[in-house]
Amino acid sequence: MKCIYCGHSESKVLDSRNSDETNSIRRRRECLNCGRRFTTYESVERVPVVVIKKDGSKQPFDREKLKRGIVKACEKRNIKMETIEEVLDNIEKRLQSMTTQEVASTRLAELALSALKALDEIAYVRYALVYKNFDNTFELKTFLSLL
Repeated sequence: MKCIYCGHSESKVLDSRNSDETNSIRRRRECLNCGRRFTTYESVERVPVVVIKKDGSKQPFDREKLKRGIVKACEKRNIKMETIEEVLDNIEKRLQSMTTQEVASTRLAELALSALKALDEIAYVRYALVYKNFDNTFELKTFLSLL
């Protein structure tokens, strides 16, 4: 780590602490050349996830777009926004832990459906109505009978 005062490239770590607000590590350092102290923050660089749409096109994963869909499904249900944020965090963690940087939109919808099924059955059905794209009422009845 370069010293911010003299530019020397070597320093020693005096103290390390987790910074919960930013999911980073705060390090207090001392320059081995000039002896001055400075603070650095280290965080994990997230790998960008690409969503492959049904038509084969690709677009970057958009947490806000997924959030809008989940919030819409949870509308007028007794579900707190903090709970929805936790669902989104869990989905994002699962995406980041995957071995590939690309995920099919159907897989993303399955992750959301799985989380909603455990959270609220009505929100689950609402989300499924949009993302399963039922062709007729028979398919819908079959889906509902599996609940």
